[in-house]
Amino acid sequence: MRRSRRNTLTQANHVALPDYDDVCLVLQGGGALGSYQAGVFEGLAEVGIDPTWTSGISIGALNTAIIAGNAPEDRVAALRGFWNTICQPADLVGHVGAFMPAAFGFANIGRKFSSMWAAARALTEGQKGFFSPRVQLPLTHTKSRRPSDVSFYDTSALRATLLQYADFDRINDGAMRVSVGAVNVRTGNLVYFDNTKMRLAPEHFMASGALPPGFPAVEIDGEFYWDGGLVSNTPLTEIFRESQHKDTLVFQVDLWSARGTLPGDFLDISERTKDIQYSSRTRAITDFVSHNQKHARLIKELLEHVPEKVRRSHPLLREAQKVADGGAVNVVHLIYKNKFFEGHYKDYEFSNDTMGEHWASGLEDIRRSFGHPEWFEVPSHDLGFVTHDVHRFEPAPQATAEMPKAAVQKLDDVVEGV
Repeated sequence: MRRSRRNTLTQANHVALPDYDDVCLVLQGGGALGSYQAGVFEGLAEVGIDPTWTSGISIGALNTAIIAGNAPEDRVAALRGFWNTICQPADLVGHVGAFMPAAFGFANIGRKFSSMWAAARALTEGQKGFFSPRVQLPLTHTKSRRPSDVSFYDTSALRATLLQYADFDRINDGAMRVSVGAVNVRTGNLVYFDNTKMRLAPEHFMASGALPPGFPAVEIDGEFYWDGGLVSNTPLTEIFRESQHKDTLVFQVDLWSARGTLPGDFLDISERTKDIQYSSRTRAITDFVSHNQKHARLIKELLEHVPEKVRRSHPLLREAQKVADGGAVNVVHLIYKNKFFEGHYKDYEFSNDTMGEHWASGLEDIRRSFGHPEWFEVPSHDLGFVTHDVHRFEPAPQATAEMPKAAVQKLDDVVEGV
């Protein structure tokens, strides 16, 4: 029996969704960019949308733990606490480096310097409550050394941070379905840890974000796991696989854009490579689902030419009928757009200022999406699958007057390319 997902209109700004079987929140990996996802979630919370299923990989898995591990009214505050813990304010060099160019009319140069400096600090100092450099790097192989000891950084502080901001009894009570992806180091297979199939602990979420060689493999039940983004940086496939016969609304929150500008130097190449690699397969997955829906419609049309008695009696035709009677999937796609000051280091630039900008961008994008209420209707079962992206349907915001022409052009190129 279908469960009602219609929200109660208790406040003027709440959104009443149609009766979807599932409302899913899908969070891609992307390190420091993950505060964009927190902004998107704040936008969902302020209109009263409570996902029935949240799935994430890497930093998306950490955000998933905070969301699922708190009562609905506490989730945004818990996300803020988590991100304020793992991000850090600028030090003296960062402040001076940002102030001096601004004093001479080059504020954007200062902003870029402060971002680069914050990323350099993350590499050399680590991040409070998240990871710290190993004093002695394991550069030589020994039989006694475990995979969990081989990395540039130690992530043991992350476990305490997750326990501080997420209640794992709540995560496991089943009120919200939770699944996070990680890669088995031995087999190379992508697996999903799901609270409907096992009891989840901090280690399951840490494993999903254990990107080598920076972060160590995490041991779970005698097996070692790395970041799920090594195989696929979006858990969208897992959602689609189990939503074949349901009406499903998916908020897909990506941190990397597959489309971008042509690189002009080696640093641009590094950034563009990350964009392509970690945007991994979102478009391919949605294209695949769209093709499947077309095939289902074709099967349905063919079955209409078969007598009903034959359809019911023949086992292959009964299976075909199941395929033809699939649900409708609606994907509202939110994709982070690069800031003019960011570079190849954007996924490990954990400054408070940049975190705040990422968060604000996510909140703005989801609010703009809610400006199109028709996007949230259940798609026709004849159509079967639709996707919406606010950056494809609305003109990009105008660049500010203070930006240098080169920065404005670069920003415009990025927005146009998506």
